Amino acid sequence: MFTGIVEELGTVAAVEEQGDAIRLTVRAGTVLEGTGLGDSIAVNGCCLTVVSHDGVQWTADVMQETLDKTSLLGVKIGDPVNLERAVTVEKRLGGHIVQGHVDGVGEILRREPSEHWELVEISMPAEFGRYLVDKGSITVDGVSLTVVEAKDDSFTVSLIPETLARTTLGSRQPGDRVNLEFDVIAKHVEKLLMGGYLKDRG
Repeated sequence: MFTGIVEELGTVAAVEEQGDAIRLTVRAGTVLEGTGLGDSIAVNGCCLTVVSHDGVQWTADVMQETLDKTSLLGVKIGDPVNLERAVTVEKRLGGHIVQGHVDGVGEILRREPSEHWELVEISMPAEFGRYLVDKGSITVDGVSLTVVEAKDDSFTVSLIPETLARTTLGSRQPGDRVNLEFDVIAKHVEKLLMGGYLKDRG
């Protein structure tokens, strides 16, 4: 589990094609502190497993399912990526509950700069619109954000200077693809209600 609070920007160091998968190597510093083989690190919101690291860079295997469902398909050497280690029980939950399981890919539609913040509109697959509400939570490329306005097939978020400076969202431009993860609590509530679980119990 993650919180959506990016710890650092890493850099893609190598991409090894393996037919139905890729082996991704990322150069990093902070996220490798205390990290061992088998630990989880979110890369642009995708939970990946560390299979090797040397204290300077680390490697993970990315299977076809992940490539099909996320923006990691087409990642290139030199690309910056948002990184976050899995949360521990001692860590503050500064964002919201993030699983690192990407639901789909959206696209940056527009950016409206202001003096101290920036409004960004992002498209989304329409079937996920039911999980969004104004002032609710959304994860974009692994970053926990608050929805400003939820629309049928898009939403807007406001990015503060800290987010613009410390994550890839500061450089994403219209047309760029981003990973989206919707609120897992909303998904569970929906399943309970649709299945009649709560109704059957009065």
